[in-house]
Amino acid sequence: MIGEKLRINRTVLVVVDLAATYLALLLAYHLRFSVEVYPVTKGVPPFAPYMALFPIITLIWPVVFYFRGLLQGKPQRSRVEEAFSVTIAVVVATFVLNAGLAFYRDFTYSRLVLAIFVLLDVVLVVAGRLVFWSAMAQLWASSRHRRRALIAGAGELGRMVAEKLAQHRELGLDVVGFLDDDPGKANARFEGLPVLGTTDQLAEVVQREGVDQLYVALPLGAQHKTVRLLKLAEPLLLAVRVVPDLLQYYALRAGVEDLDGIPVINLTQIPLAGWNTFLKRLVDLLLGSLALLVSSPVLAAIALVVWLEDRGPVFYRQLRMGLDGKPFRIVKFRTMVPDAEQETGPRFAVPNDPRTTRVGTWLRRLSLDELPQLINVVRGEMSLVGPRPERPEFVARFRERYPEYMSRHRVRAGITGWAQVHDLRGQSSIRKRIAYDLYYIDNWTLALDFKIMWLTALRFWRHRHAY
Repeated sequence: MIGEKLRINRTVLVVVDLAATYLALLLAYHLRFSVEVYPVTKGVPPFAPYMALFPIITLIWPVVFYFRGLLQGKPQRSRVEEAFSVTIAVVVATFVLNAGLAFYRDFTYSRLVLAIFVLLDVVLVVAGRLVFWSAMAQLWASSRHRRRALIAGAGELGRMVAEKLAQHRELGLDVVGFLDDDPGKANARFEGLPVLGTTDQLAEVVQREGVDQLYVALPLGAQHKTVRLLKLAEPLLLAVRVVPDLLQYYALRAGVEDLDGIPVINLTQIPLAGWNTFLKRLVDLLLGSLALLVSSPVLAAIALVVWLEDRGPVFYRQLRMGLDGKPFRIVKFRTMVPDAEQETGPRFAVPNDPRTTRVGTWLRRLSLDELPQLINVVRGEMSLVGPRPERPEFVARFRERYPEYMSRHRVRAGITGWAQVHDLRGQSSIRKRIAYDLYYIDNWTLALDFKIMWLTALRFWRHRHAY
């Protein structure tokens, strides 16, 4: 069902994007030569050569949009992210188009028309997609088109599935509740949904609730329950989806190498290796140095305010775990009273933490206490983007509960990261943070780094978990 809807959405999105792009080219020509946003000095060229670009656009735009992840059939996590991706895709597609036109000698296309075209295309494609997603949301909001889903497993994985389905109403699914065999979860509610029974009561719950789809979101160690559920679901004619444990999925993504004809599975292969490591370090060094230089007046002002409040140290250096599990001292503006952990020992900050100074509360809320970590970036101990480093005491605790946690240390720690721009900080779910960090490591690209930096600039003041 979801697959069919996604295919329909992808097809319609291609049509919407191309229609918006065709319109953008028409308007760009009209604005340049009819409205004359800039004086025309060499006469008005015919429109036919511009019309001839339509078939080329039809070939280039869907391909570029596909590789930018814009034709997945579902909206991006936010409209800002989608607009950002559309902007990059349009610029890349126009660059490819312009490169091809360089070999065409029979007609010279106006650079101003192409520049106007890029701006209009971004605006119209984003607007077209907004209209499309709004229309789809209204269509699937109708009870006549919606289906009812049941989730087997009320653990963190099952609750994550419920949260995602609730966020994507355009898929046309309403979750009625959970099935779980844990007696402690009987009659409980998670994500606002009730636990309706045990897995053995599948048939009864399906009949009573009018369920159409079953999502099996059980832990990796419960394969026998998954097999039993599949057998119970078969005579009920349910559409069944099995959700793998995300942490295991990301941790076990493997590459295959060849050892003189013998296939060898590399369980630790990641994109950030070799040349990519050098490229990322070069970007860190250039942007980190520039950011440190530009922000130096702000750093000086914050340092003065921190010192004036209690005449204590301005900076706070703390041991953190970095690349390959090697410790380093992270540099931050001090936000707590001196020797804040002398009596309590290492522990996370909490809302309204009495150890936090007045200036420190403000700095944490705006994440300005993290700015001195640019020094760590320039020194090579950190990156601008990567998993946030933790203290050795917390790392030892997390690695016992989540063995996959140590995979985060295959890359340099970052000032910001994929988890942080999705509001996973402080006392948020460790499991979710690991999943997002492993996703970043396994899917790293330089474009993803720039996307995370852009989202950080947009969202840094809205982190709910910045105490």
